[in-house]
Amino acid sequence: VFHWINGWPDWLLYVLWLPMQLGNLVVGALWGLAAAWATGSWDIAIATAVAVPLKFVGEKVIRHQLAGYLKVRQRPATSVPGARRRGGDVPEAGPSFPSGHVIMVATIGLVIAEGTWPTWSWAPVLAIVAVMVGRVYVGAHNPLDVLCGLGVGMVAGGLLGVIA
Repeated sequence: VFHWINGWPDWLLYVLWLPMQLGNLVVGALWGLAAAWATGSWDIAIATAVAVPLKFVGEKVIRHQLAGYLKVRQRPATSVPGARRRGGDVPEAGPSFPSGHVIMVATIGLVIAEGTWPTWSWAPVLAIVAVMVGRVYVGAHNPLDVLCGLGVGMVAGGLLGVIA
Protein backbone atom coordinates (compact mmCIF):
# COMPACT_ATOMS: atom_id res chain seq x y z
CA VAL A 1 0.00 0.00 0.00
CA PHE A 2 2.84 2.40 0.85
CA HIS A 3 4.58 1.98 -2.51
CA TRP A 4 1.29 2.21 -4.39
CA ILE A 5 0.36 5.59 -2.83
CA ASN A 6 3.94 6.92 -2.59
CA GLY A 7 4.44 6.10 -6.26
CA TRP A 8 1.60 8.28 -7.54
CA PRO A 9 2.58 11.07 -9.98
CA ASP A 10 4.48 14.10 -8.65
CA TRP A 11 1.84 16.62 -9.81
CA LEU A 12 -0.53 15.32 -7.07
CA LEU A 13 1.60 17.16 -4.52
CA TYR A 14 -0.12 20.38 -5.67
CA VAL A 15 -3.52 18.80 -5.00
CA LEU A 16 -2.69 17.15 -1.67
CA TRP A 17 -0.42 19.75 -0.09
CA LEU A 18 -3.10 22.27 0.95
CA PRO A 19 -5.55 19.82 2.57
CA MET A 20 -2.60 18.09 4.27
CA GLN A 21 -1.91 21.33 6.15
CA LEU A 22 -5.12 20.79 8.16
CA GLY A 23 -3.09 18.29 10.19
CA ASN A 24 -0.59 21.02 11.05
CA LEU A 25 -1.05 22.20 14.63
CA VAL A 26 -1.66 25.87 13.84
CA VAL A 27 -3.66 25.37 10.63
CA GLY A 28 -5.76 22.61 12.22
CA ALA A 29 -6.59 24.82 15.20
CA LEU A 30 -7.49 27.71 12.89
CA TRP A 31 -9.72 25.34 10.87
CA GLY A 32 -11.58 24.33 14.03
CA LEU A 33 -11.95 27.93 15.19
CA ALA A 34 -13.15 29.01 11.74
CA ALA A 35 -15.78 26.25 11.80
CA ALA A 36 -16.80 27.36 15.30
CA TRP A 37 -17.15 30.96 14.12
CA ALA A 38 -19.05 29.97 10.95
CA THR A 39 -21.52 27.83 12.90
CA GLY A 40 -21.66 30.06 15.98
CA SER A 41 -20.72 27.04 18.10
CA TRP A 42 -18.89 27.58 21.36
CA ASP A 43 -18.73 23.79 21.68
CA ILE A 44 -16.57 23.48 18.57
CA ALA A 45 -14.36 26.38 19.74
CA ILE A 46 -13.80 24.85 23.18
CA ALA A 47 -13.23 21.37 21.76
CA THR A 48 -10.68 22.81 19.31
CA ALA A 49 -8.80 24.53 22.13
CA VAL A 50 -8.69 21.24 24.07
CA ALA A 51 -7.73 19.23 20.95
CA VAL A 52 -4.38 20.99 20.58
CA PRO A 53 -2.83 19.76 23.86
CA LEU A 54 -4.70 16.45 23.52
CA LYS A 55 -2.85 15.79 20.26
CA PHE A 56 0.49 16.09 22.08
CA VAL A 57 -0.69 13.90 24.95
CA GLY A 58 -1.95 11.19 22.59
CA GLU A 59 1.33 11.12 20.66
CA LYS A 60 3.45 11.15 23.81
CA VAL A 61 1.49 8.39 25.56
CA ILE A 62 1.61 6.08 22.54
CA ARG A 63 5.31 6.70 21.93
CA HIS A 64 6.08 6.14 25.63
CA GLN A 65 4.03 2.94 25.86
CA LEU A 66 5.56 1.52 22.69
CA ALA A 67 9.10 2.90 23.14
CA GLY A 68 10.78 -0.49 22.83
CA TYR A 69 9.03 -1.27 19.57
CA LEU A 70 9.32 2.19 18.05
CA LYS A 71 13.12 2.21 17.91
CA VAL A 72 12.79 0.46 14.57
CA ARG A 73 9.73 2.46 13.50
CA GLN A 74 11.37 5.32 11.66
CA ARG A 75 10.26 7.52 8.76
CA PRO A 76 9.84 5.66 5.45
CA ALA A 77 12.97 7.31 3.96
CA THR A 78 15.08 5.32 6.44
CA SER A 79 12.93 2.21 6.80
CA VAL A 80 11.35 1.56 3.38
CA PRO A 81 13.63 0.93 0.40
CA GLY A 82 12.72 3.16 -2.54
CA ALA A 83 10.53 5.56 -0.52
CA ARG A 84 10.14 8.98 -2.13
CA ARG A 85 10.07 12.18 -0.07
CA ARG A 86 8.15 15.09 -1.54
CA GLY A 87 7.54 18.67 -0.54
CA GLY A 88 10.90 19.58 0.94
CA ASP A 89 9.72 19.50 4.57
CA VAL A 90 9.42 15.73 5.09
CA PRO A 91 12.01 14.55 7.61
CA GLU A 92 14.30 11.75 6.49
CA ALA A 93 14.55 10.23 9.96
CA GLY A 94 12.77 10.40 13.28
CA PRO A 95 9.70 8.86 14.86
CA SER A 96 6.97 7.97 12.43
CA PHE A 97 4.36 6.29 14.62
CA PRO A 98 1.69 7.58 15.08
CA SER A 99 1.02 10.38 12.63
CA GLY A 100 0.51 13.60 14.58
CA HIS A 101 -1.00 15.30 11.53
CA VAL A 102 -3.71 12.65 11.34
CA ILE A 103 -4.35 12.78 15.10
CA MET A 104 -4.90 16.53 14.80
CA VAL A 105 -7.13 16.50 11.72
CA ALA A 106 -9.18 13.52 12.94
CA THR A 107 -9.75 15.02 16.40
CA ILE A 108 -10.90 18.39 15.11
CA GLY A 109 -12.62 16.87 12.08
CA LEU A 110 -14.82 14.65 14.23
CA VAL A 111 -15.77 17.58 16.45
CA ILE A 112 -16.66 19.66 13.38
CA ALA A 113 -18.56 16.76 11.79
CA GLU A 114 -20.64 16.30 14.92
CA GLY A 115 -21.26 20.04 15.23
CA THR A 116 -22.38 20.35 11.61
CA TRP A 117 -24.36 17.09 11.33
CA PRO A 118 -25.85 16.31 8.82
CA THR A 119 -25.35 19.31 6.52
CA TRP A 120 -21.54 19.60 6.35
CA SER A 121 -20.37 16.47 8.18
CA TRP A 122 -19.02 14.96 4.96
CA ALA A 123 -16.42 17.74 4.51
CA PRO A 124 -14.30 16.90 7.58
CA VAL A 125 -14.34 13.24 6.58
CA LEU A 126 -12.89 14.15 3.18
CA ALA A 127 -10.27 16.31 4.90
CA ILE A 128 -9.24 13.45 7.18
CA VAL A 129 -8.87 11.06 4.24
CA ALA A 130 -6.89 13.66 2.27
CA VAL A 131 -4.43 14.14 5.14
CA MET A 132 -4.04 10.38 5.62
CA VAL A 133 -3.37 9.77 1.93
CA GLY A 134 -1.20 12.89 1.68
CA ARG A 135 1.10 11.88 4.55
CA VAL A 136 1.79 8.51 2.89
CA TYR A 137 2.08 10.10 -0.55
CA VAL A 138 4.78 12.59 0.54
CA GLY A 139 6.70 9.79 2.29
CA ALA A 140 6.26 11.09 5.83
CA HIS A 141 4.43 8.01 7.16
CA ASN A 142 3.57 4.41 6.52
CA PRO A 143 -0.10 3.35 6.27
CA LEU A 144 -0.03 1.90 9.81
CA ASP A 145 1.19 5.26 11.15
CA VAL A 146 -1.77 7.13 9.67
CA LEU A 147 -4.25 4.43 10.72
CA CYS A 148 -3.05 4.67 14.32
CA GLY A 149 -3.29 8.47 14.10
CA LEU A 150 -6.86 8.06 12.86
CA GLY A 151 -7.70 5.78 15.79
CA VAL A 152 -6.25 8.16 18.38
CA GLY A 153 -7.96 11.12 16.71
CA MET A 154 -11.30 9.30 16.63
CA VAL A 155 -11.05 8.50 20.35
CA ALA A 156 -10.04 12.06 21.20
CA GLY A 157 -12.66 13.59 18.89
CA GLY A 158 -15.33 11.27 20.26
CA LEU A 159 -14.46 12.23 23.85
CA LEU A 160 -14.48 15.91 23.00
CA GLY A 161 -17.79 15.49 21.18
CA VAL A 162 -19.34 13.96 24.30
CA ILE A 163 -17.95 16.66 26.56
CA ALA A 164 -18.84 19.54 24.23
